Amino acid sequence: MPGLFDPIEIKGLSLKNRIIMPPMATGMATEDGKVTDRHIKHYTARARGGVGLIIIEHTYVSQDGKLSKGQTGLYDDKLIPSLKRLVEAIHAQRTKVIIQLTHAGAKASRVITGQQPSGPSNIILPNCSEASRSLTVPEIKTLVMKFSEAAYRAVEAGVDSVEVHGAHGFLLCEFLSPYANKRHDKYGDDLAKRLLFPIEVIREVKAKLGKNMPLFYRFSADDMLEGGLTRQEAKLAAQHLEKVGVDVMDVSGGIGGDGQQKFTEQGYFVPLAEGIKKVVKVPVIGVGNITEPEYADRIIREGKVDMVAIGRTLLSNPNFPGQAAQKLGIKV
Repeated sequence: MPGLFDPIEIKGLSLKNRIIMPPMATGMATEDGKVTDRHIKHYTARARGGVGLIIIEHTYVSQDGKLSKGQTGLYDDKLIPSLKRLVEAIHAQRTKVIIQLTHAGAKASRVITGQQPSGPSNIILPNCSEASRSLTVPEIKTLVMKFSEAAYRAVEAGVDSVEVHGAHGFLLCEFLSPYANKRHDKYGDDLAKRLLFPIEVIREVKAKLGKNMPLFYRFSADDMLEGGLTRQEAKLAAQHLEKVGVDVMDVSGGIGGDGQQKFTEQGYFVPLAEGIKKVVKVPVIGVGNITEPEYADRIIREGKVDMVAIGRTLLSNPNFPGQAAQKLGIKV
């Protein structure tokens, strides 16, 4: 079986190893979402450190879907040049790079966007202070195109592909979750209807990607909340997502991400990823406080996941990949 430092090719995208830098918000963008020199310094340090792939932090596709100050945006063509500078800087270090596209949905704040947050239903998500309003069908169709247009801009900026954010209680996750989605139209009720909005986004984004650009999807495989998406239903959802064009499953958990509960063990979301891997044929990324090279290498060799996302460890130690190879006795 391949290990942590074996290359992997996914639909024409070749990665030199299986260490992924996941999307982690930095708060470094300008007020209107432009990438800054601080971003370039931050990401190129991890590229030089030897990661196989960098996923640029969650980037809002529409101004009403902005989550926080300093968040990167890709809602307008004016944001392409600054992103292109970042992509070129990462590529100069011989590292592949994709960008995560998102809409905060019901997790957005009036303080940030100047308007009431919107989502599948009139709900208040955990740790949120304001109820969202229910999106109309025409508004949903507009947001599908917002994701598509952002994907086009990402391609124009030179990324190797994109990741659609369908996890952690953000908009697409909300539509899939029976906890958040209380609709009784074609976008609600049963699993197939709750999947319709994410599927429409996937199809439109895929249409903007080149033939050697696999679509990544960040997926919460368990809401970890009473009345939310269960592991069993998540497996069915993953199979649907694969059929409509998802090429890589980036598996996480919790409608609030890892901030929802206090996880401490290494690889706390790996069992979720392993469960998804058993029901799909596309590569799967595992995540969750992965800190030890031996552990990361072992879960890949055991076939539990195909790649590992190293988050906090890479923030504190950009040179982790090289040190990991040395510890494993691998020459890179």
